[in-house]
Order: sequence, then structure tokens, then C-alpha cells
Amino acid sequence: MISVTPARMNSSLARHLMLMVGLLLAMGATLTAAPLPPTELSVVDHPLDGGKVVDVQFAPSADDPLGQNPEQTLEYVVLASGEFHGEYTEVARARSSQASKRLVVPVGSRVAGVPYWFRVVAVNAAGEKSAFIETPQDAPGIATQQWVDGRRMWLAAMMAVICGAVVAYVVAARRGVKLNIRKIAGLDAIEDAVGRATEMGQACLFVPGVLDINDIQTIAGLTILGRVAEKAAEYDCELDVPTSRSLVMTAARETVAAAFYAAARPDAFREDRIYYVTDEQFGYVAHLTGIMVREKPAACFYLGAFFAESLILSETGNAVGAIQIAGTAQPAQLPFFVAACDYTLIGEEFFAASAYLSGDPDQLGSLKGQDVGKVIVTVLVLVGVALSTIAPFTEPDSSFHAAKSYLLNSILGEG
Repeated sequence: MISVTPARMNSSLARHLMLMVGLLLAMGATLTAAPLPPTELSVVDHPLDGGKVVDVQFAPSADDPLGQNPEQTLEYVVLASGEFHGEYTEVARARSSQASKRLVVPVGSRVAGVPYWFRVVAVNAAGEKSAFIETPQDAPGIATQQWVDGRRMWLAAMMAVICGAVVAYVVAARRGVKLNIRKIAGLDAIEDAVGRATEMGQACLFVPGVLDINDIQTIAGLTILGRVAEKAAEYDCELDVPTSRSLVMTAARETVAAAFYAAARPDAFREDRIYYVTDEQFGYVAHLTGIMVREKPAACFYLGAFFAESLILSETGNAVGAIQIAGTAQPAQLPFFVAACDYTLIGEEFFAASAYLSGDPDQLGSLKGQDVGKVIVTVLVLVGVALSTIAPFTEPDSSFHAAKSYLLNSILGEG
């Protein structure tokens, strides 16, 4: 018979309790243990950029399942400081995948030529952080500006295609190849309008807009003025050009004078019919409407930049029975011209007038080359619309989402 004394029983119970507590502590430590840190940290300059990005590269932690168990995948926090062992702030986060033998994390907002030191820590699902791994003091990350910005490669490629198309069409036009240009009814009607004014014994009124000579619409209008003046010289028709800017008046006089000389009618040129009125918008409009009502021109040309006066001018010209040809790149004013004028040059037609009227091979080639750029833009827009329409109905990791992201960020964006 074995007798157990109270002392021996208490000692055995204590040992069991200690073993159980130790086991629980070991299990808890295992469950909440911080992950091992990443390894092989290095920082290199990001290639082909403007000098504001460096690539932080490192090998994942040994505790990282590398995407095989998404619930236990580690997250890596990248911190940066302008001083070694200074104050580090978070600049990026990244996660590994099944193929992550080495992670590359681009870090932006770095100043070109300034050294930065980096640390990387691994964080598990419980929020436990590993010890950090850091760049050595003598090997900071320094962003360097490159000669070529890789984010603009797609833009460079598209510009090369468009410029190449322009050069090819110009060369073809110079060699006598006939380039098909769509007919522009408003420009073809200039001769008829001036001829009608000549038959009626009335003048033509040309309004070059309300903006100064530095506006491209004013320049385009003066280009068409040259053709109108040439026909007026041929038909011996009076041409009035009141302007709202003094520099526009000077340019208009030179344009009309050159057209009369080209038509061998320099003696018919009258400088006083091309004159300055006022810079004040509605004072200028009041003068124009007064001329229309009093002199009743047979043809009115509104070619340039217009604002609220577009409706006033076109309605007054329509009321006096004039043939009206208008052109502008102001979208808000086009409806008024379309409603009240006989012909309206819309946007591109207005700017293409110089090439259309002159037939110059260089200008025609440039015009056709630009059409290649329009085709490229149209295709990109259609592809983008299609991807944006289809992507919401597919999985987030599908090829449609990837293609949409690449189109927006790489082709149309900055990469």
C-alpha cells in the first residue's frame, strides 16, 4: 500500500500547473509572434524618369506564404528619412504574390539629387511588426533625372507617327500626288457671294472678329480675307473691313493690299475702307449694325472670334437680305451662325481654310497628316469606351481591367 503525503501531492500538482501554464504561454507566443524581417534590401534609381522616383527592392520575409494563403500574407511598410537614423515616415506599402521572389516598390515624391535612407518592416494580419531592415549609411537612395522620361514613350511614339505622316503627305503632294480634301461649301461660296454683290452694285462687309491679332481665330479669318479681297479686286467690288483692334486693322490692310496687287489692281485698293472703330465690344457691334442697316451690303463675312455679338450681327445681316458666310471656333456661338447664316465654317473647316484655298502642297500635306492623328485619337477613345463599358461586368483581376488601367495610366497618362 502506497501512501501519498499532502506535500508530495501538492508538489505534483504544482508541476502539472506549471507545465500547463508554460504550454499556454508557448502557444500564445507562437500565435502572436512577430514575423521575421525582409532581407536583401537595396535602393536603385528608377529608370527613365524625371528624377523623382527610386525603387526600393527587397526579398520577402521567410514567414511570408507568398500569396498561397491570402489570410496570412504579410504587408510590407516602406519608411524613408532624409537623415540616417533620423525620423522615418511611411512612404509606401506593398504585398507579395505567389511569384514574389523579390519585391520592387516605386517610391515617389523624392527630390532629384537628394539622398534618402529607407527602412522596411513586415506586418502580419494581427498588426505585429517585424524588426526593420535598413539601407546602409553609405548607400542611400538618390533619384537622378534621366535624359528620357519613360512615362512619355507612348506620347513620343504617337508624335513620331503623326509627324511621319505629315512629312510623307507633304513629300507626296510636292511630287504631284493628288490629295483628296473634302469640299467646304462655305469657302466655295466666297466667289458667288462677291459676284452677287458686284451684280447688285453693293459692297461686301468683312468682320474679322473681336479679338486681337494674337488669337489664332483672328489669323485664320485674315487668311480668308485675302481670298475675299482677291475676288473683290477681280470683280471690282467694294470691300469694307471695320476692325475692333488697331493691330488687326494694320494686318488687314496689308492682306487686302497684297491681294489687290496679286490681282494686278493696285490702283483699286482703298486703304480708308479698312479702319479701326473701337475696342469696346458693343460699341463696335453698334457701328457694324448701323452700316448694315444704312448701306445694306450684299455679302457679309463673319470670320474670327465672336461672343454675344454673333446673334446680333447674323440677325441684322439676315434682315437686310445679305448672303452671309460665318466661321468661328467658339462652340457657344456656332448655333447662332448656323441658324441665321447661309454658310458656316465649323471649327476645323475654319482653320483648314488656308490650305483649302491656296492649294499649297506643304499645307495640304500637313492637313492630311493631321488626319492620321485624328484617327489615332478616335481609335483610343473607342477602345477606352469599350473597356470602360465591359470592365464593370468582369472580375477585378480580369484582363479588361488590366487593359483599361494600362490605357489610362500608361498610354494616356504618365505611367
